[in-house]
Parts: sequence; structure tokens; C-alpha cells
Amino acid sequence: MTSAASAGFTLDPYARRIEKPWGYEILLTPADVPYTAKIIHVKAGKRLSLQLHDTKLETQTLVAGRGLLVLEGADGQLHEIDMQEGVGYHVAIGQRHRLCAPADADATVFEASTPEAGTTLRLEDDYARPDETEALRLAERSR
Repeated sequence: MTSAASAGFTLDPYARRIEKPWGYEILLTPADVPYTAKIIHVKAGKRLSLQLHDTKLETQTLVAGRGLLVLEGADGQLHEIDMQEGVGYHVAIGQRHRLCAPADADATVFEASTPEAGTTLRLEDDYARPDETEALRLAERSR
């Protein structure tokens, strides 16, 4: 017997790989759920933009390789943290951060967050990309 409550049930797996200039990310959750889970793979010697989010909260944990997290502390300064496997690192709304891989190793990080919404302000970016807005995010994920 099916009910209205089971209408959204599925047995189908979900994963969407999105290529990035620093590596790739694999979205593990469909767009219509109230959270986001993803795998972020950063190639050796590459880094994401120094960024902050206006509406998004994140928690990241290293699952393989070596990851460096640049994270703004309560003192307003940026601190470089050697990530430890299986330890959660929380990124608050408005907190500057950047994920990096050292020159000699890739980094694979699992991230759980609120939905991919709002604007990601790129304060520094090795690839000269603009801020990530809702419109840019939708265009990138529809390719």
C-alpha cells in the first residue's frame, strides 16, 4: 500500500560530478532536499577560492589525502589548519575560508551543509572566477 508520505521514497542512487579548475566535486543529494552533501576532491597544489557565504553553513571532514583548511578565527585572522581525518571543521555564515591540497598530495573532503543557496563571495581566486550566485550555480549544474 502506498501513502502520500511514501510518494517521495526512492531506491535510486544519486551522484552528480561537477568538474572544477582545482579538481571536482560530487553532489550526493538532489537539489530539492533541505541539506547538501558532497565530496570535494582537490588536486595536489590546488586550492579553492578564499570565500565566504551569505547564507550557507558548512561542516567539512577530511576522508583521504592531506587537506589544509584556511579558516578565519574569532580574532579576525586567517589560520591554516592541517585537517585530521574524521574530525569536523565548522564554517559559519560570513566566516572566510579556503580548502587547499599541499603540493605533494591530493585532498578528499566530505562536506555537509545547508542548501547551496545565496552567494559565495570569492575574495581571492586563482582562476579569476566571479562570485557564485544562484544563477551561476544553476547554469553550472545544468551542463
